[in-house]
Amino acid sequence: MQALTPHVYWAQRHGEIYLRVEISDGQSLSIGVEENILHFKGQGHGAKGENEYEFSLEFLKPVKPEVKHKSTQRQVNITVKKQEHVWWNRLTKQEKKPLFLAPDFDRWLDESDAEMELREKEEKINKINIESRVRKDPFLGLKKGFLFMYNLVQFLGYSWIFVNMTVRLFILGQDSFYDTFHTIADVMYFCQMLAIMEVINPAVGLVKTGVMPAFIQVMGRNFILFVIFGTLEEMQNKPVVFFVFYLWSMIEIFRYPFYMLACIDTEWKLLTWLRYTIWIPLYPLGVLSEGMCICRLALPELKIMMGWLFINFRHLFKQRSRRFRTKKRKAN
Repeated sequence: MQALTPHVYWAQRHGEIYLRVEISDGQSLSIGVEENILHFKGQGHGAKGENEYEFSLEFLKPVKPEVKHKSTQRQVNITVKKQEHVWWNRLTKQEKKPLFLAPDFDRWLDESDAEMELREKEEKINKINIESRVRKDPFLGLKKGFLFMYNLVQFLGYSWIFVNMTVRLFILGQDSFYDTFHTIADVMYFCQMLAIMEVINPAVGLVKTGVMPAFIQVMGRNFILFVIFGTLEEMQNKPVVFFVFYLWSMIEIFRYPFYMLACIDTEWKLLTWLRYTIWIPLYPLGVLSEGMCICRLALPELKIMMGWLFINFRHLFKQRSRRFRTKKRKAN
């Protein structure tokens, strides 16, 4: 049976050569590298029908003698490793390309594309190595489920407060200012008592944030709600209660959905921007409203409260700067 030359297609990466030999149902294959020359011999169905096919290729630069090959119903795939991770200008030592050899455009990459592919593979390997060294938390799913439900309940609570107050404002107008406490206080009590979890969660390691900023915000609000509004009956019918409750709820209806989505590794860019931006106009208004409430306190207590508010404002500003600075670095 006469030996013929099959069609051979090639492509490369920095460390490997890929050859695709157009022989289907290859049998009796003999493939090896000797003195930097690849020898192929086998029987199968090629361009000249069922026959014996063979060819030899002398590589441009040194390759390793180990050759991997896989025969399929359509072709024979061959992988040869280079001695050095470098890009070759051509495949063969002879400048004139053999007639049976052609580029494999299904696997062909330019040098820059191959470098990018190599970097992606290295990054993926490094990520896997890092993840394998980091001890996985067996309770991670349970923790995320708890945090998701907590943020969902708070979101629903503050959404009810915000919608209820908005509807009453449109229907009753300014009259809604004077009975806000008696209408909304029960749900606000529930939400703010539940908010104590925001101090406990970082304290026990459920979330990675500082305990003190959360303590200042939660205790500051609870002081105003339970001590000033709850114990001073003359404050309960004041319009300032409406503004305090309304501003609190406006901030939280963006904050809690953001944390809910973070629990399921999801991000909405608009919601992220609102979560880290909406407080800029609302927080000073909230401070002003809360300041009007605590004006009845003695001067030393007033100074302490204002100091706490300043510390929390600085914390929020640092959070926003850190968040969007990180995004800019990723974009670059």
